[in-house]
Amino acid sequence: MDNTNIKRGHLAMLLFSILIAGSFSFGARVANLMEPTAMMAIRFVIAGVVVGSLAAMRTGFKREYTKAPWRYVVLGGLFAIYFSLMFEGLKTASPVSSAAVFTLTPIMSAIFGYFILRQITTLWMALALAIGAAGALWVIFGGDLNALIAFDIGRGETIFFVGCIAHALYTPLVRRLNRGEPTVIFTFGMILAATIILLALGAPDLVTTDWGILPWYFWATLFYLAVCASSMTFFLLQFAAMYLPSAKVMAYTYLTPSWVILWELVLTGTVPPALMLLGVAATIVALVMLLRNEG
Repeated sequence: MDNTNIKRGHLAMLLFSILIAGSFSFGARVANLMEPTAMMAIRFVIAGVVVGSLAAMRTGFKREYTKAPWRYVVLGGLFAIYFSLMFEGLKTASPVSSAAVFTLTPIMSAIFGYFILRQITTLWMALALAIGAAGALWVIFGGDLNALIAFDIGRGETIFFVGCIAHALYTPLVRRLNRGEPTVIFTFGMILAATIILLALGAPDLVTTDWGILPWYFWATLFYLAVCASSMTFFLLQFAAMYLPSAKVMAYTYLTPSWVILWELVLTGTVPPALMLLGVAATIVALVMLLRNEG
């Protein structure tokens, strides 16, 4: 495989992790202002316009790109589930703990990658995934050993975990379902399908929303979510998934809690307790292990 594209795949996922982290910090501040499905419907409409315009300029829309449209429905449905449950979870879960839940996706992605693509997880990768999962759980339970032993997980974290299952399944399916379409076209097809699904489900809330009372930062956040944390990350994820194993693509999610902590530091000047940072450190160790050249 072309080493240049492999390196670009890693760079794409590094940027992906930074942008996704921002969605947790900004999203937590608007999650209670509108129902998640309705909010995500608007987000995907904006993202669809951006990616659709880019697709029209770069490749155009050809008949062969519309073959087997069910593929876009499957992928779009998975991301509609993921984002809706993410914002439902952010109503009660903190940005850092939600980001920690997100870091559980690599181990689930590795499992799905085996059944869908027959991608083998080596003993080294399995150890890295285990360390990352342990670090994520430590953050989720706030560095509280008693809470961890009791497995006293919050409602928001539980809801978001279900969404992360959908995200983990999405990654190997991108490679499995792509039939040679350009990344921007494949991304647009997925976004279009997700938009239709979310508009159908969110229509009642879209009609009853009092748009006049929504603050300016809601619209600023929505723009960030649609352009930076949707359009750009969809493209980055699908590009990387074409050249990297599913487990390594999702390995970059281990950086998310660290980036969220930095986002929170910038936005509020606060940092999590020192004990929680031990879990964050474990997720970074897992990332380094997963990206290590196994020869």
